[in-house]
Amino acid sequence: MDTDTVRSPAPDEAAGRRREQRGWYFYDWACSVYSTSVLTVFLGPYLTSVAEAAADADGFVHPLGIPVRAGSFFPYAVSLSVILAVVVMPLVGAAADRTGRKKPLLAAAAYTGAAATAGMFFLDGERYLLGGLLLVVANAAQSVAMMLYNSYLPQIAPPEERDAVSSRGWAFGYAAGALVLVLNLVLYTGHDRFGVSEGMAVRICLASAGLWWGAFALVPLRRLRDRRAPEREAALPGFRQLAATVRDMRRHPLTLAFLLAYLVYNDGIQTVISQASVYGSKELGLEQSTLIVAVLLVQVLAVAGALAMGRLARRYGAKRTILGSLVAWTLTLAAGYFLPAGAPMWFFVLAAGIGLVLGGSQALSRSLFSHLVPPGKEAEYFSAYELSDRGMSWLGPLLFGLTYQLTGSYRDAIASLVGFFALGFVLLARVPVRRAIADAGNPVPERI
Repeated sequence: MDTDTVRSPAPDEAAGRRREQRGWYFYDWACSVYSTSVLTVFLGPYLTSVAEAAADADGFVHPLGIPVRAGSFFPYAVSLSVILAVVVMPLVGAAADRTGRKKPLLAAAAYTGAAATAGMFFLDGERYLLGGLLLVVANAAQSVAMMLYNSYLPQIAPPEERDAVSSRGWAFGYAAGALVLVLNLVLYTGHDRFGVSEGMAVRICLASAGLWWGAFALVPLRRLRDRRAPEREAALPGFRQLAATVRDMRRHPLTLAFLLAYLVYNDGIQTVISQASVYGSKELGLEQSTLIVAVLLVQVLAVAGALAMGRLARRYGAKRTILGSLVAWTLTLAAGYFLPAGAPMWFFVLAAGIGLVLGGSQALSRSLFSHLVPPGKEAEYFSAYELSDRGMSWLGPLLFGLTYQLTGSYRDAIASLVGFFALGFVLLARVPVRRAIADAGNPVPERI
């Protein structure tokens, strides 16, 4: 056995690695507030109401002269943001691997997203186009930043630590989301006592997520360090590098098989995250304060769920644990179709089910993929992963929006997402992950 595999790290090396890991956790703490407060809770219903205020008598807005039902504008904007990310991420990923300088690129993406989010303070009246533009910029920047952030995982954690490190990162993020949602709930429900209107309270909540993101991003930017790029990474720029990456990935078909499975089931996860509050407000007739409490419940349980699923992975392996979570996702989403309108308690039960599997399924997918990345190609391959994580997640919102456009029913729209989880389960079950790890040139953990 290779002695490098079994040797214990020097104390200074171990301390430095843990310092980086703690800094790495804080990017989840910084940016998850955007995903929670902005994308999941406030922006969907608020931007939809702004679009409805600007709509014609038939309920349509006309961006660039294209008739769009006001209720479909938000999911379409989400889809457009992800298409933009698809274009940008390969360029940034190639540059990160080519130069070895991830931190400046991470800073640029993080602060572009934070600035766009803070700019949502100015979204009022009938400015639905401004809201759509800021959403596209913020969401695309978040995708690019997450690609760079994720690519640090195989560099800061050895194989046996990755499930735990990845799960702690998600737990940090959900803890931050819960904390800020409590503050949002205080402001939103007590806006009269604070002397602001309901709309102003929402805009403050949106903008504060951008300020939080920018402030706490300083921690990982101080603690993470760049690695020198290998000489072989310095040849190709831009889309030529993307083409080379695709050719290289064809030499690892099992890695591609995992990405296909992840693309499918994660598309469902991302769509549920972005559209759940719209479903709750427009189809079930729930108040905004009810939605905030429900998402707060998701955040709190997601912390426990991510850590618990990390422990399950140590016992049963990451693949089996993810497969179990997909069964839970399918049953939970199917139950959501039958939720009665105007019944907050049942919506809370649904939120609890989502929270228990949300963080763990994402954290373990990230750590499992890190084992499938050939050494020295972290950002390059994680750009492909992020295309699956967010970059290809325009399919779910598009299907959700089209289903609503054709049927006028959010119940039919939510039911259309069940197939993503069922098909993802089948595709993941067929991937021999131990052989995939070995084919990528990485040591195979005892349990995976």
